[in-house]
Amino acid sequence: MLKKLLPSLFALVLVLSACGSNSNNNGSSKESEKKDESTTITYQSENGPVEVPANPKRIVVLSFSFSGNVLALGGNIVGIDAWSKANPRFEQGLKNAEVVTEDNLEKIIELEPDLIIGLSSIKDIDRLKEIAPTITYTYGKNDYLTQHIEIGKLLNKEKEATDWVNNFKKEAQAAGEEIKAKIGADATVSVIENQEKQLYVFGNNFARGTEILYQEMKLNMPEKVKQDALKPGFFAISPEVLSDYAGDYVIFSKNADGDTSFQQTETYKNIPAVKNNRVFEVDAKEFYFNDPLTLEYQLEFFKKAFLGK
Repeated sequence: MLKKLLPSLFALVLVLSACGSNSNNNGSSKESEKKDESTTITYQSENGPVEVPANPKRIVVLSFSFSGNVLALGGNIVGIDAWSKANPRFEQGLKNAEVVTEDNLEKIIELEPDLIIGLSSIKDIDRLKEIAPTITYTYGKNDYLTQHIEIGKLLNKEKEATDWVNNFKKEAQAAGEEIKAKIGADATVSVIENQEKQLYVFGNNFARGTEILYQEMKLNMPEKVKQDALKPGFFAISPEVLSDYAGDYVIFSKNADGDTSFQQTETYKNIPAVKNNRVFEVDAKEFYFNDPLTLEYQLEFFKKAFLGK
């Protein structure tokens, strides 16, 4: 599923070719490597053109919105935010990354980044720019797939990012047709999450799989969710009114360290989706984001939950 694996024969040819090049012209190869490291491209950021490395080697990502995009495109992240570091889906890719914030300027300097990425709301942007080229994005200015293509442009991998987006949309939309055929065209789906003692429902663009369910699969949102959560993106509710927001199917993005006592109440147990075993629980920490790595995981989960695949 959407995993780009090179055929072994092709990979072997590349390795042998590289080895031959090194043995026949080692000095030239080293010069080329140095040249690659110093080559830059001009990235058209939302604040104007910025010169960035054509092949960044040490990237600091200060906002969790972009960590998975960078990882999906093969970027080497040396500094990362705490939320991304805690995501089990990113564990392998971030095992050597240090947790940093924009307040840790000295620590960021020690990491010797050649590129820094964050939201436009981060502090000390001018000081960060003195450390390395710093690119910021305004949250929500780009939709979730356009944002991935923008990161692709920044990392000089626009084609790879665009190809992924096109393939993902096709696969998600095809799965959506299968799901609608199985659960019925009028069936509703809601996404809820618990945070400490509060419950939330989500609109169609606040991660947690909402982009897939509502934008790509075109599944139906309960009217109360549409009324209260669609425009702001999320809406806080109490357990007592959860039944008003629960669809025929419910995706429960569950924080195990939060308050889940509401699940033991009769009010909850009497919700039709609960009684019909149509509540699909997921680990919230794995479902928070809407980057390619998370989206692929979410799509596989939905296919299994709704279709048994």
